[in-house]
Amino acid sequence: MKMSIEVDCTPEEARRFLGLPDVSALNEALVKEMQARLSANIAALAPDELMKSWMAFGAGAQEQFRKFMEAGLSAAPKA
Repeated sequence: MKMSIEVDCTPEEARRFLGLPDVSALNEALVKEMQARLSANIAALAPDELMKSWMAFGAGAQEQFRKFMEAGLSAAPKA
């Protein structure tokens, strides 16, 4: 014997019927937080901001390399 039961209800009605907690407020808060973080990260990806961060790293790296080379030259034996 095969029996089929079809229930026509909204997700809200099914949640209440099954006794599940209403997490819609939590979901809305999480979505808002994610949107705020995405907006902040997208602003950091602006071309001018990328260039600022790359140039800051590049200038520091160039200075470190120069110091490394100077230290190597001063420590090298003189011929």
